[in-house]
Amino acid sequence: MQRAFYAPSATHNPMRFHLPVVRGVCVGPPERAFMMGGVGLGSAIVALEEATGRPLIWATAQYLSFAQPDSIVDIDVQIPVAGNSVTQARAMSHVGEAEIITVNAALGSRSDPRCEQYAEMPEVVPPDDCEPDVPMHPRADDLHRRIERRRIVDGRAEHPGHSRMWMRSVDGEPMTAGLLAVFADFLAAAIPSTMGSSSLDNTLRVRHLKPTPWVLLDTRISGLGSGFFHGEMLMFAEDGTLLASASQSGALPRGA
Repeated sequence: MQRAFYAPSATHNPMRFHLPVVRGVCVGPPERAFMMGGVGLGSAIVALEEATGRPLIWATAQYLSFAQPDSIVDIDVQIPVAGNSVTQARAMSHVGEAEIITVNAALGSRSDPRCEQYAEMPEVVPPDDCEPDVPMHPRADDLHRRIERRRIVDGRAEHPGHSRMWMRSVDGEPMTAGLLAVFADFLAAAIPSTMGSSSLDNTLRVRHLKPTPWVLLDTRISGLGSGFFHGEMLMFAEDGTLLASASQSGALPRGA
């Protein structure tokens, strides 16, 4: 089976993985393309899950620098604590000697019959009734060809910082924590004021993974200040199941 576009390959060292930075994982203007931060987090999550043999509970990425096209990202996993049901681990992604992303995470599961959901999916129009969303820098060979977005414009947003969008993998990638990490990095695309921002971090908290063609991203930018934004996102399957939540801070584009 072909590996997902965000999934790194294993090496002879079970704690090291590598990901070639092809155009299909990059975003940005053609002359300044870079690996999308969500791909960086998603690839680290895959490495962590494969190295520990456990599913992700949560992961947070700190973005330190950029990986440019045609480079190789090496991902080194460390496991400070491996308990009976939870592993605390980290992954450091680097290009050569330059560290670009640091990810801390907890992985594991427990046998517990409780499965409750308190966040409710809002009533929205289905994706087939929404127009495709056009990316800022459309290209035929970058990451946007892998992701389809459909923005919901129904006049029911709670405030100017609130946005709802349907998103799916064009290639029909299975629903994984890694794919949700890619989706979560579109948080900055929620409103015009934050589009084009540079992500400083990204945190993903997984509740329940299940197959779903489309994912609803219910995003709230809580505020802008001192050149930065802060926001949160709830991610729902089409049937209303809460898949995960995400949060992010970022540097606003110059002049925003």
